[in-house]
Amino acid sequence: MKVLIIEDENAAARRLEKLLKELAPETTILAQIDSVEASVLWLENNPQPDLIFMDIHLADGASFEIFQHVKVSCPIIFTTAYDEYALQAFKVNAVDYLLKPIKNVELAAALEKYKQVFKPAKAPDYSALLETLKSQQSENYLQRMLIRFGHSLKLVDVADAAYFYTRDKITFLITRSSAKRYPVDYPLDKLEEMLDKKVFFRINRQFIVNVHAIREMHPYSKSRVKVDMDPPTDQETIVSTERSAEFKKWLVGEMD
Repeated sequence: MKVLIIEDENAAARRLEKLLKELAPETTILAQIDSVEASVLWLENNPQPDLIFMDIHLADGASFEIFQHVKVSCPIIFTTAYDEYALQAFKVNAVDYLLKPIKNVELAAALEKYKQVFKPAKAPDYSALLETLKSQQSENYLQRMLIRFGHSLKLVDVADAAYFYTRDKITFLITRSSAKRYPVDYPLDKLEEMLDKKVFFRINRQFIVNVHAIREMHPYSKSRVKVDMDPPTDQETIVSTERSAEFKKWLVGEMD
């Protein structure tokens, strides 16, 4: 069985590979890939594997973007750290999933399902999966956040968030109305999936910005864009090279 692992956490990938070798010694790991861009490139230039293990959250975005760029005709077992709306979509479309950290017995069951079920005459319909996820996602955007502030709790409307950023492994929210800074419990990878993508965009690994909080933009090197925020920030707010084209589409409402 030839397996491709698409996973951006090295520890999780190593654990998965170890479990696969124990449960299915005949497994050959073709590659471990950590981003949407690299996954598309690999799939365009290599024969389809027998099975793909695909993390939902990758280094440069959601793994579902892969299906928009390349045809995938082999079975996929998705992995995720968050038991949320997406999991029901997997069930509806007969695509299995594993909740991280992956357990031996659950992986064994998923492999058995692969052997018994995934012998289709035609490729699985991942376009239907993508549409189901989009429709479910639109109904599950985060509206408010309960934040521990000193010795009290504060309720913050997400619409009032100018931007989110990370510093020293802590995620912060800056409000538009008062420029207040609050620590939040979610990492940016999680927030990226929870926020309304028409309003919020992750410009780089450290920043998610609200379109209504962008004051000015300036051309930067290698087709990148420097973003001035309101309220201002002393952090670097430059759109990464790999996100620049998508950022420009997002600005004018052309997101997929």
